[in-house]
Amino acid sequence: MVVVDTHCHLDFPQFDKDREAVIARMREAGVVWALLVAVHPGQVARLQEMAAAQGWGYAIGLHPNESAGTEPTVEALCALAEDARCVAIGETGLDFYRERTPRAVQEARLRTHIRAARELGKPLVIHMREAEEATLAILEEEDAGKAGGVMHCFSASEEAAKRALALGFFISFAGNLTYPRNEALRAVARTIPAERLLVETDAPYLAPQPVRGRRNEPAFVRHTLARLARIRGEDEEALARQTTENAMRLFGFRLEEDA
Repeated sequence: MVVVDTHCHLDFPQFDKDREAVIARMREAGVVWALLVAVHPGQVARLQEMAAAQGWGYAIGLHPNESAGTEPTVEALCALAEDARCVAIGETGLDFYRERTPRAVQEARLRTHIRAARELGKPLVIHMREAEEATLAILEEEDAGKAGGVMHCFSASEEAAKRALALGFFISFAGNLTYPRNEALRAVARTIPAERLLVETDAPYLAPQPVRGRRNEPAFVRHTLARLARIRGEDEEALARQTTENAMRLFGFRLEEDA
């Protein structure tokens, strides 16, 4: 059984002491591909290097709560994303939970990322926290469906999921799906069409329940996949195949055995 982790931050300093061991455990767990996701454009060089070394992909963008100094332009984002291994734009979106960046700045930044993604024909990686209506309204207004993308670490309502699906977006579930208090989120997970499902870790954050309290890592995506299969009453191996195929379709990569 092979799985992919569609959102992780393996270049973060939390992995500096044992990154190679983390990657080895990932391989042993059957996690064969990962999307390395930027929160700041300054990460581009190390993401390029890591993606090339491992045969993975990466996304480049500016997180809604990261400080930019100078806000990115469409042209700047397009230039940063020229590398073939840059398969997505993000993470971008709106976060009204922490709101370290003023809402107006976040909203303008999201529109810039959408326009770059549309110009490049690359999907978006969307962060949405306590900002359902504002995020989805901008995605709809900016015709984000022409780029497509994924609602990363989905934790919103069924109505939000329906609106994202109507735009052609995928819905990705992370370790928080497994937390005891999140029955409402598990109810949403049952409603998502199989061909639009993805799984992720958001490592080093949000370790799933069986390893909660530890630093998260890509190998642990198997726990989220297993819980998602149980929630949906589906075979785990079949769901692994489906989510892997979905990721390949969205991000345009092929695994070696399929090449």
